[in-house]
Amino acid sequence: MSYTRLWITAEDDRWLDAAVREFTGYSSSVIACDVESGLEHWMGGESTPDGRPGASILVFGFSSDSLARAVPNRVGQCVMTCPSTAVFDGLPQESKRLPLGKQIRFFGDGYQKSKLIGSKRYWRIPVMDGEFLVQESLGVAKGVAGGNIIIQARNQRAGLAAARRGSEAAAQLPDVITPFPGGVARSGSKVGSRYKALKASTSDAYCPTLRGLVESRLHAEANCAFEIVFDGVCEAAVAKAMRCSIAAAAGEDIVAITAGNYGGKLGKYHFHLRELMA
Repeated sequence: MSYTRLWITAEDDRWLDAAVREFTGYSSSVIACDVESGLEHWMGGESTPDGRPGASILVFGFSSDSLARAVPNRVGQCVMTCPSTAVFDGLPQESKRLPLGKQIRFFGDGYQKSKLIGSKRYWRIPVMDGEFLVQESLGVAKGVAGGNIIIQARNQRAGLAAARRGSEAAAQLPDVITPFPGGVARSGSKVGSRYKALKASTSDAYCPTLRGLVESRLHAEANCAFEIVFDGVCEAAVAKAMRCSIAAAAGEDIVAITAGNYGGKLGKYHFHLRELMA
């Protein structure tokens, strides 16, 4: 998949958190969402372009064209509306670009102004607390999305604790996000459905209530399963995140940690868990 990186800054942590939550909302899976996005890491003022608190956001889509449609919409609706924010390009080294301020500037209704600093163009859009500063374009590159593990537990309490350990371990790493709520999905999916309109449907092989009705892939002692999905800027980033999450999730009442295979149809990158852990 293609990805881009945004650096969002704000006057303080309260408004920065509000912008991040808003932007990354409804972006768990491109099965139905326009993008998959999440917080990569928080940034101190010493590492942001304007010296204010910041956040690095990774955004994944099927193509650069899909990102070009989705990202300006999300920035305009979710970040420009948030008090005190600004947006900068987190992939300045990439020659392939997608428009950002170039599109959002029209909200200024003719009062917007541009500023060229070195080779970077910024747009200043008048808003009610002053100006919204946004870079004209963002770099876009090829990444890897859809790495996954499935944590199988004897009970929900143990499964929740393990899933949290696994997602929090991945959150400590650069270049990767886990886009589902809290980094965890309980409604894992399979490709296709008996209903023609659906591209995906419930992963029945991992649903404990469907034992006896379908060919189950659950461990005999498992009564609960959670999935963690990993999107990263490269194969190595996804592999490292999967490895760290598996190690962190293992523990009492976790009877198996497996992964969805999907017949090898979801892409050219395959992550074999035993090889990762070796």
